[in-house]
Amino acid sequence: MGYYILRRLLQVIPVFFGATLLIYFMVFAMPGDPILALFGDRTPNPTLLEQIREQYHLNEPFIVQYFYYITGVLQGDFGVSFSGQNVNDILARAIPVTLRLAVMAIAIELVLAIIIGTVSALRKGKIFDNVSLIIALVFVAVPVFVLAFLAQYFLAIQFGWFRATVGGQNGWGDLWLPALVLGFSLYATSMRLTRASVIDTLNQDWVRTAYSKGLPRRRVIPVHVLRNSLIPVITNSATNFGVLMVGATVTEGIFAIPGVGGTLYQATIRQEGPTVVSFVTVFVVFYVLINLVVDLLYGLLDPRIRYAK
Repeated sequence: MGYYILRRLLQVIPVFFGATLLIYFMVFAMPGDPILALFGDRTPNPTLLEQIREQYHLNEPFIVQYFYYITGVLQGDFGVSFSGQNVNDILARAIPVTLRLAVMAIAIELVLAIIIGTVSALRKGKIFDNVSLIIALVFVAVPVFVLAFLAQYFLAIQFGWFRATVGGQNGWGDLWLPALVLGFSLYATSMRLTRASVIDTLNQDWVRTAYSKGLPRRRVIPVHVLRNSLIPVITNSATNFGVLMVGATVTEGIFAIPGVGGTLYQATIRQEGPTVVSFVTVFVVFYVLINLVVDLLYGLLDPRIRYAK
């Protein structure tokens, strides 16, 4: 297992540097002058313009600019935005909010998907299974912004169970409504994956062998069936978590959540290159770490994967 983990960690290094280099190129090596854009229609002082370009190393060749940037990142310093704000402070304000929202949404998704998907598979073709599939199709078909507006109107405004907007109060307890919206919008796909995977596993030889040995159903289902059925569900949920960390922009906008989505959108509109690059770099790190954790979970759930690799 230790060698397996070491190999995965070594594979992370080229992915990180390759992705950050590509991101930096896409933002800073394109035509146009981001410094001139800061002044709008005004004509800046040439001396001031040169000072700002020198401050952000924009007069240097592209690869030198990237070297300065990645050196700072490795030291935990994401630099300063064109508007003079410390990018570390911007990240510290936005990322924890979206991280809390993403964790809550994925937890709701997994609990619903695993429980309903497993029961639906065990009752294949019966009323519970058919109703579950219809409800899942409804959640797949309804856009998340429609679901958000409906939840906001009925659960917050009509019944008063939740706050309609989040705003500055964005602790764990304040994010329940948007987390429920995101969790229900994501659960349908994971539920169908769980159902299909459990049905396939139930037909495997080792499950029939377990029953033939006299093992009770309460042991066969969680140990032999569910454990071997979770790999596609974990893969899907890990992808969803990465997507949510990039920013559930629509949901954050509807519920006035000061998270990653809105912050990144505003930075893009204002052409704040350092802020955009830093956010996307953090997203790359999240994606790489999430995929690393998923790979390790694969090895724990199915030792054949670990030994084969």
